[in-house]
Amino acid sequence: MNSTGRWFVGFGAFLILCGVAGYLSNPEGAKTALMSGGTFGGLSALWGVLMLKGFAWAKVAAWISTLVLVAAFAWRSVAGWMAYAAGEPKLFAASLITLMLVASLASIAVLARRNV
Repeated sequence: MNSTGRWFVGFGAFLILCGVAGYLSNPEGAKTALMSGGTFGGLSALWGVLMLKGFAWAKVAAWISTLVLVAAFAWRSVAGWMAYAAGEPKLFAASLITLMLVASLASIAVLARRNV
């Protein structure tokens, strides 16, 4: 459980940094990136800290929140790439959201591989 906890602390920090990067790339239009990255990044890091302290229920919370993230990032990345394909300047946003999707899928793999 310690390595899973450490993973989720890092995953949370990664999501926060992605939220900040999304916001900095477009401060007028990407306020939600900062809010969602901060919220879900904070939650993921919290689940990691609680796992490190031995709270087994935090693994269930990590599963649920990460599955929600996978669904949201899958939807948003498809929308972002479609907007980019239609000529909108969405390359950075689509790439960032896709990276967050990949990291979320890796987090699901970490949970599954460690029999959580």
